[in-house]
Amino acid sequence: MDEYNRFVDWDKMDVTVQSQDAKELTCTEFQELKQLARQGYWSKNHSLRAKAYHKLISNIPCRTVTPDANVYRDIVVKIVGKRSSSSLPLPEFVDNSLVPTYCLNAEGIGAVRKIILCIANQFPDISFCPALPSVIALLLHYSKDEAECFEQVCRILACNDPSKRLIDQTFLAFESSCMTFGDLVNKYCQAAHKLMVAVSEDVLEVYSDWQRWLFGELPMVYVARVFDVFLVEGYKVLYRVALALLKFFHKVRAGQPMESDSIQQDIRVFVRDIAKSVSPERLLEKAFAIRLFSRKEIQLLQMANEKALQQKGITVKQKSNPKLVLLLNYCFSMFCILFLRQNVHLAVHAENFKSEIVSVKEMRDIWSWIPERFALCQPLLLFTTLEHGCSLSRFYSHSEGHEPTLLLIKTTAKEVCGAYLSTDWSERRRGGNKLSFFGTGECFVFRLQPEVERYEWVIIKHPELATTGSEPENHASPASSTLSSSSVPSDPSDRLSPFLSARHFNLPSKTASMFMAGSSECIIIGGGDGQALYLDADLNHGRTSHCNTFNNQPLCSESFQISVLEVWGFRD
Repeated sequence: MDEYNRFVDWDKMDVTVQSQDAKELTCTEFQELKQLARQGYWSKNHSLRAKAYHKLISNIPCRTVTPDANVYRDIVVKIVGKRSSSSLPLPEFVDNSLVPTYCLNAEGIGAVRKIILCIANQFPDISFCPALPSVIALLLHYSKDEAECFEQVCRILACNDPSKRLIDQTFLAFESSCMTFGDLVNKYCQAAHKLMVAVSEDVLEVYSDWQRWLFGELPMVYVARVFDVFLVEGYKVLYRVALALLKFFHKVRAGQPMESDSIQQDIRVFVRDIAKSVSPERLLEKAFAIRLFSRKEIQLLQMANEKALQQKGITVKQKSNPKLVLLLNYCFSMFCILFLRQNVHLAVHAENFKSEIVSVKEMRDIWSWIPERFALCQPLLLFTTLEHGCSLSRFYSHSEGHEPTLLLIKTTAKEVCGAYLSTDWSERRRGGNKLSFFGTGECFVFRLQPEVERYEWVIIKHPELATTGSEPENHASPASSTLSSSSVPSDPSDRLSPFLSARHFNLPSKTASMFMAGSSECIIIGGGDGQALYLDADLNHGRTSHCNTFNNQPLCSESFQISVLEVWGFRD
């Protein structure tokens, strides 16, 4: 036995992981790690998997102060005391989740509850995290002691890489993930979705189980293989596997009568007994055969769903008085927004801010429009034509590596306009030498002089536009090439649940998602029947007109000469 056997009941464990020769994991390149994880390189040896998990988790970028093993040793006795592990109450944020035992022995089963309580003590900001018990139980199989497992889970929870989503820790994040999963099912598992609509009273309730399938019902050997890849590739893997599970469920059960009165319960039983029909390798093969949206497109969809929930005031799990909770959620959301908006002076300091285009007050007005998560970041001047010259190549070299950015333009006629751009300009290279659009629905354009006006993505203010007929798919545009859908069926039994809004996929035309594009010849912001902004390679002349993406009026004189152009980044 190896040093990672303390919490393992080897009578329950897959015997193959004990018999395989130990190997070493020496690679560090992402693509190689990705390939090894998908192939199950470290899945056949218990010690190697433990070392792989430790290596991958230790490389997760975390908050400056993240609880470690020593913190656990300091607090566990105070928190747990002399109480029996089995009698320890679980915190509310796990939402009465299943606490899987997998292949844990008695000591390991008790350790799960102790670690959950200590995490609750160190992470008071966690309000909803039903996946946590499963993650702890899984990692205990590959930990030397409770403290090491605690530290690894804390690193996962404390990840501060905005591009790397790991575990949902709020009800808003969890609920929007369920909505997003439902949207993906509608897009990629249409036959299964029709079955869900036909046999369930509430499709959302069925799809809200998707994380439970992975972190609760899946047997140990399956969830470990999923976790192998998850630690390398991130959250998108979870969507893939859950979609694959639903596809297999539909294939195996198609035409058969339901085994219970609940499709939700039938899916749980199927996942629990999946070894009867599908191997772990086949499950992952199916998952990665799905041509899923890109990470950025899924992130856009997730943000759209979060925004829809926030507008309804749904940010915490409703309890005994839904109306009161709804009102409190709405008030709290409004308070947070007002707090951020009224405190933009914390980000834009009068004594430190200097622009040749906008005043401190005008910059604060712009700052009040940006997404809340960036509202307290400070503006950082990345590029100005006055210092760096009128060169598009220098514009790119100074702007790349920063996301988001703010573009400000002052014309020779003293007009001021600009754009908030959500995506790194380096993304333009994905189109090769061909001009192609990218970006997300957080982009917006605006003018400040002669009058103030902001224009958001047209779908945000007019979601009804998304139900109109769409033009042929634009394969040349990364931002829009996958955003099409089959027409909505006329049969009432096939209609989508309200949360499965087709507006995310059935855009009125390819032009509705033309956010930003760039080449060596020009920069374009917004498209479709015109461009919100067009700037030439010399950053000297530009054009502006109405465009479909933002449904904007011209931001200044339709043909203009640039006096000064600035690009600003966001500094924590």
